Amino acid sequence: MSEDKTRTSASSVDLEDMVASSDSGSRKPPGLPGKVLVVTAAVWSLFQLWIASPLPFVLEFGVFNATESRSIHLAFALFLAYMAYPATKNSPRDRIPIQDWVLGLLAALAGAYMFIFYEQLAQRPGAPIMQDVIVGVIGILLLLEATRRALGPPLMIVALVFIGYSLAGPYMPGILSHRGVSVSGLINHQWLTTQGVFGIALGVSTSFVFLFVLFGALLDKAGAGNYFIKVAFSLLGHYKGGPAKAAVVASGMTGLISGSSIANVVTTGTFTIPMMKRVGFSSEKAGAVEVASSVNGQIMPPVMGAAAFLMVEYVGISYVEVIKHAFLPALISYIALVYIVHLEALKANMKGLESSNPPKPMVRKVIGFLAGLLLMMITALVVYYGLGWLKPVLGEATPWVVAVALTVIYIALLKVGSNYPELETDDPNAPVVRLPQTRPTVMVGLQFILPVVVLVWCLMVERLSPGLSAFWATVFMTFIIVTQRPLMAIFRGQSDFAEDIKAGFLDLWDGLVTGARNMIGIGIATATAGIIVGAVSQTGVGLVLADVVEVLSMGNLMLILMLTAVLSLILGMGLPTTANYIVVSALLAPVIVTLGEQNGLLVPLIAVHLFVFYFGIMADVTPPVGLASFAAAAVSGGDPLRTGFQAFYYSLRTAALPFLFIFNTDLLLIDVSFLQGIVVFVVATIAMLIFAAATQGFMLTRNRWYESILLLLVAFTLFRPGFWMDMIHDPYRSIPASQFVQALGEMDDDSTLRVQVAGEDAYGDPLTTYMTLPVPEGDTGEERLENFGLELLVKDGDLVVDMVAFGSQAEKLGFDFDQKIIEVMAPVDRWAKEWMWIPALAVFALIVLMQRRRRDGSAKPVSV
Repeated sequence: MSEDKTRTSASSVDLEDMVASSDSGSRKPPGLPGKVLVVTAAVWSLFQLWIASPLPFVLEFGVFNATESRSIHLAFALFLAYMAYPATKNSPRDRIPIQDWVLGLLAALAGAYMFIFYEQLAQRPGAPIMQDVIVGVIGILLLLEATRRALGPPLMIVALVFIGYSLAGPYMPGILSHRGVSVSGLINHQWLTTQGVFGIALGVSTSFVFLFVLFGALLDKAGAGNYFIKVAFSLLGHYKGGPAKAAVVASGMTGLISGSSIANVVTTGTFTIPMMKRVGFSSEKAGAVEVASSVNGQIMPPVMGAAAFLMVEYVGISYVEVIKHAFLPALISYIALVYIVHLEALKANMKGLESSNPPKPMVRKVIGFLAGLLLMMITALVVYYGLGWLKPVLGEATPWVVAVALTVIYIALLKVGSNYPELETDDPNAPVVRLPQTRPTVMVGLQFILPVVVLVWCLMVERLSPGLSAFWATVFMTFIIVTQRPLMAIFRGQSDFAEDIKAGFLDLWDGLVTGARNMIGIGIATATAGIIVGAVSQTGVGLVLADVVEVLSMGNLMLILMLTAVLSLILGMGLPTTANYIVVSALLAPVIVTLGEQNGLLVPLIAVHLFVFYFGIMADVTPPVGLASFAAAAVSGGDPLRTGFQAFYYSLRTAALPFLFIFNTDLLLIDVSFLQGIVVFVVATIAMLIFAAATQGFMLTRNRWYESILLLLVAFTLFRPGFWMDMIHDPYRSIPASQFVQALGEMDDDSTLRVQVAGEDAYGDPLTTYMTLPVPEGDTGEERLENFGLELLVKDGDLVVDMVAFGSQAEKLGFDFDQKIIEVMAPVDRWAKEWMWIPALAVFALIVLMQRRRRDGSAKPVSV
């Protein structure tokens, strides 16, 4: 134990440096330079709060348009990158060299150029003068150097390759060649418009991501991180392998407020990993559990490592829709990880830690849980419908009444919490660790739930923008962080009001600084990724890449998905999750959708973007680079590579999910009713638990090889029952193209037709693709076709598109003049695909029976 303690304490400095160097910059110089760094970071946070608030429009002062805001945002990020991140490993940490001051100021001026000269630039669009070109060249070079410092060389190298490709177009071989762009054209596109560096990605970083990161930093400074860990341990620590289960839940809750898997590992891992080792986990397995759960924090809404906000812009759907589609796979993945931990505990016959809770029979525990759940649901319904009734009555006074009500609830929760002892950070290496009691632990920090409730309410119910929702949640969090200490002290009769208020403002200041420093890397990453996106739009390399990928995959969708997964993993080894997602989705998401259409599989764009994102975060786990695995190994004292491989093994469920929801979009709750969604959740969770049992080689007892294969088959069938049903009965019947209008008239109003269309691609080459045609309104086929916006004619025996109405549904789906309709497929009445669940569950029941008999030793092993 003493050796573990020495090892952990010895590595704490390295851990802090690892998190700082990857997330916030490792420089913390004393004196005036340190004050400049800290004040600049705090001012950046205040600026972001200002532009997100309604105040500029109310006061008619300090109103910035989107381009100006992005420019100022990048200027802050660039300056702080040179201040906080040393140039090399040997550069000083305790002071800022003069050259970094010069480079930081130059970079900030170049970043702010769009803001400073906005009116002049608006008067000469597309015609940069020499001053513009010089500033743009300096800006791009300094942005690339800031990227190298903050994020390492890989993203800088990728951006340089795309810049080189833009300039050297005429000299590229074969299909890669293009007419090329001039230096001034490149600078204009990349630095003086919103097509490159100042594009969508930086806009999302400016408008949404910063506020969510700041909200998370303030929540953590207020003590929510320690609260989440303590609650998880009090609830789960006494079960078999309890500390590992608690680590999964704690990391999931921390993932709600943190976009960094490395910070998540270190924050929760310094407490959870030693506790896991205590109950029997090896160093590598303890680290791997923490890595797998911390990395999964990035797929957990509402923040999702900033990707959720990027998807809003790239996919063109609302934030609420993104959250709806992403929530179920993330929840299933976490439940499966808890089960994997349980299986590991069963294999090794582990015990939990000693519980401090008074013993209760299982019936009372279940009743207590259900009562709490019911109370929460009733409260939610009363609040929802109560506000719905009050809004028309109160009118414009509603926000003030709600604010007063929230304040009253907050004070009441503090009063309740003051009756219990304050949470302290325990030493996980202490000789005896007794789990905290659940009730006092939960009650003392209930106020931390309120800002999260405000955030979710603004997003989901009020349907405010993500930026404005995060602003109001952050304002409430600011109020809490300043007032909770003095109020709690007053309720406990220990008040030193001046000192408590001062401590609250210091926590707020630290939160503002930490939030800004945590944003440096994200701001730089989104700006640099904009270079790549800009190069794609300027050179048309996306179309070229589509051809290359199609050749490599031989037009097979499964192969292109595997290529995309591998590319995401490779790029993700050096790129932060956000930049990796931007790059791969910009390059390959349209290709997957197009190839899917050509193969008859119509893949929703959100499914493709989530696919890319999932494999991007897997790179934080994957050896040999996986930084989260190195951080966990530093805590556990285990081998980093073995920790990484074990974490990847635990994360197989996360790698399987994207393939499953590409082929079964029910998992993303696309076109699924509420009741269907509940069924999908239950069945998908069971399927994922069976998949986990198969890959872990253990369920009730150790699996035999054929049992693992059968379990995988059962899991696949539960996830994708349509695969087998399509073999038994084709879901569509073919109709000759000449009967298209007649078939359209015979269809039910809520059904769809699948149409195979032949036309030309962007290069004029022949292209055959599939489209799903929702049946439009109308009494006859001709009327429905007209409402759809399509005119057809028979030409040389073929049915050809003669006209597509502008802005019609047909135009949006991709119908175009002179396309030929080859085949029409109408859905047929057949058994529901869910009938395939019955034989799958029967096979599963047989395996359970065999394993129970073997475990109990009541019979000889059953052979099949």
